[in-house]
Parts: sequence; C-alpha cells; structure tokens
Amino acid sequence: MTAGALLMLAGTPAESGIANTKHDLAQRADTTEEVCVFCHTPHGSDTQASVPLWNKGLSPGAYLPSTGTIGIAVTPGSVTVACLSCHDGAQATDILINAPGSGGYTPPPGASLEPGRFDPLTGNDVICERGSNCDGHHPISVQYGGGGALATDADGPFTGTLGLPDFNAPVKATTNSSLPIWWVDSAVGITGNREKTDMILYTRDDLGTQQPFVECGSCHDPHTDEVNRFLRNDNQICSTCHVL
Repeated sequence: MTAGALLMLAGTPAESGIANTKHDLAQRADTTEEVCVFCHTPHGSDTQASVPLWNKGLSPGAYLPSTGTIGIAVTPGSVTVACLSCHDGAQATDILINAPGSGGYTPPPGASLEPGRFDPLTGNDVICERGSNCDGHHPISVQYGGGGALATDADGPFTGTLGLPDFNAPVKATTNSSLPIWWVDSAVGITGNREKTDMILYTRDDLGTQQPFVECGSCHDPHTDEVNRFLRNDNQICSTCHVL
C-alpha cells in the first residue's frame, strides 16, 4: 500500500485542519493531491522525533540551544526537529522519505539538505537555521518555567516551586505506559484535561531526569486554522503560561 492510499483520508479532522492553509503543500504540487503525505507516511518514517510517522529527513544536533533564557535550554529535539525539517530554510518542502507511488522511497533520514521543486522556506518562516541557535524567536527546547517540575511529582497541578515565579503551574498526568506528560491549562476547554487548546509541554530527560520542556508544538498546532499562525488558542496563548 502506498503512502497515498493510506493517508488520503478525505474529510478526516487532521486533513480538514490542513487543507487550504499554508501547510497544505498539495496546493503547490503537480504530482499529487494528497495532503498528509508531505509530513506523514505509514512506512519507513524517521523515528528520531516524537511525532507520528514523520516523512521528512530530520537532523537532531544540527541546531544550537537557545541563549539568553532563564532556565536551561538544550539542543532542539522532540517535536521541534520535525518542525525544523521544513522551517530551517535548508530542505525543500517537497523532499520526502516516502513519496507517493512506487520507487519514491529514500531510507531515513531521507534526502536531507537536497533541493526540490519547492524552494526552502525563507524570511519569517525560518525558525532556526542549521548550525545556529534559535534566538530571535520564542525560546524552544527550554525547561518550562525555569525548571522545577519533575516526573517524581504527584499527578495533578504542580505544587512545588518553579525556577521562575511568573509562570503558571503545569499539570502532570501519567500515561498507561507509566510515562509522565505535562501541560498548562488554558482558559479554553476543561480544566484538568489535556486538550489541543492547552499549552502542551514535552517530556525530555536531557538533564538526567524527565521534566517538561517548551517546544515548537507547545504553542503551535499545525492542524489548526492558520489565521493566528497556527496558535493553539487565539487570544490567551501568552497568559496561559506567563503571569501577566
């Protein structure tokens, strides 16, 4: 089964959130009308980031940590490297690991750094160039709130002390596989439930213990409307985390 046969699920919530936005790269393609294939593939994906079935070459370690942050920033990873596989200005957006049809497979990490029909993104769409840090944008791959929340904390709202006093407490839960997850409740939705409109935090253990980090996907959801740059909630994204 080709990537297209599985991924072209017309009318699904994921596709409907992408169609006719800037993330709908099928609008620029002359070889396929498929929407999902520019990011996802059912077979042979790159598994170096915590995103499902990623269909582009990833380059963990190609970027430097953010600087000037209070709290510890680490080398961009997690979901961030998936975003940077398009948003570092180096890899054309139509370069895929598993292109639609037969004969279009390139083993991971794929054709990273190769040109394609779609030029690399430029200008404000470049988040972090390869070999550089991500300064000039919101810090990414940085401890939430200056650190303090740990996997050993009880589930529920954090009751300890964050490194920065002007951050709202995160909420922790434990998955069925005993892995901790964190988020910050927004004013949208149900308090205590981890929802797409909340500030999603990503579990990393770069510093020797599992704790929540801020990544690109914390604020941005590529499957939402692009009116406000794919922000998870339109009006209160800053005040979800920051005590203003």
